[in-house]
Amino acid sequence: MNKKVAVFPGSFDPITKGHESIIKRALPLFDQIIVAIGVNSQKSYLFPLETREQWLKDIFKDEPKVKVVQYQKLTVELCKDYNAQFILRGLRNTVDFNYEKNIAQMNKAMESGIETIFYITDPELSSINATIVREIYKNGGDITQFMPNGIHIPPYNKA
Repeated sequence: MNKKVAVFPGSFDPITKGHESIIKRALPLFDQIIVAIGVNSQKSYLFPLETREQWLKDIFKDEPKVKVVQYQKLTVELCKDYNAQFILRGLRNTVDFNYEKNIAQMNKAMESGIETIFYITDPELSSINATIVREIYKNGGDITQFMPNGIHIPPYNKA
C-alpha cells in the first residue's frame, strides 16, 4: 500500500497558529506531512532559517508523522523527492484562494500526479497573517498570541 504523503510548503517567517492548525487538522488524512521551509535567495527573511526550522521541530517533536525539511527548488520537485502525492495549503479568504488556485493549476500542469489539498482556516485564526505578525514584531508589539505555544521569540533588534 502506498503511503499518503503531503508537502506543506511555506517560509514560516514566523510560524503562526494558523500554520500549526492546518498541519494538525491534516494529520488524520496522511501517513506523513513534510513541512517544507522554502529558501529563496532573492527574499529577505526576518527570522533566521535555523530558528524557523527549530520552531517547527519543537512544535511537532511528539508527532512522528511530521518531518521538517528545507528546500530550494520547485515544490513539485520536492514532492517527487519524497513520493508525495499532495500539496497542502491553507486558505484564509478569497484573495488566498485566487492566488493559491493559480499556483495549484501550474503545479498540476507541471506534475499531473500531484494534487493540491486546500484547508479553510479556522474562523478564529483567519485574521492571522505572517506579514502582519512580522510588522507587529518589528514595531515592538507582542506576537506571542499569534504563534504556537512554547515558541520563544527574542526581542526585536533594529540594528
